[in-house]
Amino acid sequence: MPAITTTRASTARPDADRRGTACRAVRSDASQEARSNLASLRQCRATIAAAARLLLALLSALSPATPSLHAQSRPTEYQVKAVYLFNFGRFVEWPQSASSGSDAFPICVLGKDPFGATLDSALAGENISGKSVIARRVAQPEEAAGCRVVYISTSEEAHLKGVLAALDKTSALTVSDIPRFSQRGGMIQFVLQGDRVRFEINVTSAAEAGLTFSSDLLRVAVAVRRIGAPGE
Repeated sequence: MPAITTTRASTARPDADRRGTACRAVRSDASQEARSNLASLRQCRATIAAAARLLLALLSALSPATPSLHAQSRPTEYQVKAVYLFNFGRFVEWPQSASSGSDAFPICVLGKDPFGATLDSALAGENISGKSVIARRVAQPEEAAGCRVVYISTSEEAHLKGVLAALDKTSALTVSDIPRFSQRGGMIQFVLQGDRVRFEINVTSAAEAGLTFSSDLLRVAVAVRRIGAPGE
């Protein structure tokens, strides 16, 4: 009889050990899944926070300093784009060589100007990194020396490749709403989604010019491309 008792106890112990090991494995898997879900949640929160910061910056810039009868009117497409041009300058880092000692931060329009006085109004009294933001209009890419941001009008689409080649030497952030601009060597392309203005980013084109985009800006772009295609 003692021998039988000893055998049963010996058989039960491995079974218990196996059950204990299985439980620990389940708890480990659950713990790993929980950590993965927490990491995903944190990333989601970071993305939402980045979008909120950029949206707040845009709304702040769009809001008039003094209330008026038209304070609640919906901004036009180019009012929004003008504000974007200013805010892009706040979320991009230029190479040290781009600081020529000038006290100005020029945002330039190359070609036919679709903004008119809207751009001047959006930039009035603004500054970036202690430099006064000003609007300039240029007819040729060679005139864009010193420009930090260059908006390339759709009037320049036919010879975009030559325009981008000329601007490569300026360390300027190139922006346009020319179709496929971000796939043809441009850095930021405006796109319309319904009645909303959004943008795509080509980080390769920017990096080749020595520019670095803020992670906050990359998070709210509708597309982030890494191609260095020519502006054909």
